[in-house]
Amino acid sequence: MGANILGALLGTLTPFCSCSSIPLFIGFTAAGLPLGVTFSFLISSPLVDMASVILLASIFSWPIALAYVGVGLLVAVIGGTIIGKLGMEDQVAGFVRNVPVTDAEETLTRAERVVFARDQVMEIVRKVWPYVLIGVGIGSAIHNWVPAETIGALLGQDKWWAVPVATLAGIPMYADIFGTLPIAEALVGKGVGLGTVLAFMMAVTALSLPSLILLKRVVKLPLLATFTGVVTVGILIIGFAFNAFTTWFI
Repeated sequence: MGANILGALLGTLTPFCSCSSIPLFIGFTAAGLPLGVTFSFLISSPLVDMASVILLASIFSWPIALAYVGVGLLVAVIGGTIIGKLGMEDQVAGFVRNVPVTDAEETLTRAERVVFARDQVMEIVRKVWPYVLIGVGIGSAIHNWVPAETIGALLGQDKWWAVPVATLAGIPMYADIFGTLPIAEALVGKGVGLGTVLAFMMAVTALSLPSLILLKRVVKLPLLATFTGVVTVGILIIGFAFNAFTTWFI
């Protein structure tokens, strides 16, 4: 459990989307880390990002942002622990175990490190900004063109199906947490429940269809189904719970 917690916490420090986390998952597995620990990282890395937490707090509030971090880490730790206990190491593709891992001494000078850091920042910005614009566009469309009555009829807090529908709607989309925040703000403004919005955000970031397709290349179908099922159940529980206790945060 301690290793799973550390794996989940490491995920919060890495600003990667779900697809970008999979190469790290391959490297961790090839290096011999337990399967459950690598999945705790794989779940938390796209779900929880320190920069996005600050944005989440600025859009909603710090209690909501901190609660989101807490439940995201909880899903990652419990999900990774369950997968580790099931003993599904044989469900990882053979080539992943055979990826060569070498120890290389770091010889970069300080100036080279600055250039390397600058290039990495620019690469992350280039990857993120299109999804931020897409998210802002969708959020603007919801805010200005979709009537509140329509949103309320589909995803209102009084609708028991709102959380499952939001979760299913998020899976085909591909965006990181930054791209989902403008959509989340617009949905809350239209009267959608907080838990429903969080379920949508988590589904987009952790269960996007492109990442599942990529993950299918490195794990076998039973392990992929287990991962998807565990994360989906966790998202649904969180969605229903936040809808039930919204008054604690707003």
